[in-house]
Amino acid sequence: MPRSRPGRGRAGAGLHRATGAHPVIDGLSSRALSEINELERTRNYLRPGNVSAALALWKDYAHRPERALWHAYEWGDAHFDCCGDPFEGRALLDTVMRALSPRSARELRKLVSRWDAGWDIPP
Repeated sequence: MPRSRPGRGRAGAGLHRATGAHPVIDGLSSRALSEINELERTRNYLRPGNVSAALALWKDYAHRPERALWHAYEWGDAHFDCCGDPFEGRALLDTVMRALSPRSARELRKLVSRWDAGWDIPP
């Protein structure tokens, strides 16, 4: 009886694996993304996609015109309840930066510092 080809038995092995979509964050290396995915998977205060959602919230909020930021500061923003609070997102980013390795935290800090510049938040 002829022998089976070695790769033939493993060819369909990857089809049954659960493949979750991992969000890609522009400006971060694959190593940093891997660490963030691991944190989101293992920490009880994080869910998959929380870090990219927090980055998006903070980026969108920081890119608003100054008059809109001032209005939100003075009167509050009604959209925070439904769409997420960017300040909670920024606090989550601080927590994640402390949990990452120094190299990955530096990459994330560099990315977040672009949007912090308008808020005068120290690095």
